[in-house]
Amino acid sequence: MAPLSSVCLSLAYIIVLVFFCHFELCVSFKSKQFNLSTIEIHWSSAGATWYGSPDGAGSDGGSCGYGNAVSLPPFSSMVTGIGPSLYKSGKECGACYQVKCTKHPSCSGKPVRVVITDFCPGGLCASDSAHFDLSGTAFGAMAITGKEDKFRDAGILEIRYARVACDYSGKTIAFHVDMGSNSNYFAVLVEFEEGDGDLAGVYLQEASRGSGDWRAMQQSWGAVWKLDAGSELHPPFSIRLKSQLSGQTLVAKNVIPQGWKPGATYRSLVNYL
Repeated sequence: MAPLSSVCLSLAYIIVLVFFCHFELCVSFKSKQFNLSTIEIHWSSAGATWYGSPDGAGSDGGSCGYGNAVSLPPFSSMVTGIGPSLYKSGKECGACYQVKCTKHPSCSGKPVRVVITDFCPGGLCASDSAHFDLSGTAFGAMAITGKEDKFRDAGILEIRYARVACDYSGKTIAFHVDMGSNSNYFAVLVEFEEGDGDLAGVYLQEASRGSGDWRAMQQSWGAVWKLDAGSELHPPFSIRLKSQLSGQTLVAKNVIPQGWKPGATYRSLVNYL
């Protein structure tokens, strides 16, 4: 028979797990995985341009669907459009990269982190093996302090880039409900995923359907995922995310409440880091 102290410790552990899962903190990971925050950074070459205003966010949201959030924290205009080789039909929306330049006299040589929020479909973006069409803010951030304007005058540069983990300083994942959503159709923009940043799959569970009944959502466009249920959906909804790069999964339990509204943003209590 196990000592009483061991039994008590085991019971306490189970209680803690139940508490965390009840309050949306359930996170599950594949047994064989890697984490971008711990692997060695691998640098490659790419072309770089910039668009929009010199101190702006490129465009208002871009093709990933983030809207004016791109100019606000935690994105803070440090964003980029990306060519087809890295955009992957929007599956890479939200992925983070470090970029740096070394060959221009105004280059600082220091890497800066940017988030994919837009698509650059043609021209150099399509012909280069990899191309970053950066916001004016992000492009200027690669320059020596005080030489940003001269640096932006270069127009086209060769840079180095590397995939890195997204880190939003403790901000949790948010779900912005698409304006076209109704009782039979639900679409949501997923924002601020740490770690991989990108998504391979999104799943919705109605509270009334039981713990094992997850319904796969489809990528609508960019970072927006949809479920055309064909019948009335019954909230609250839990949402399960699967990251693209490492396959990690995470559950935001009952994050979409009863009485949810199109256009509203609902913040979870979870994130990957």
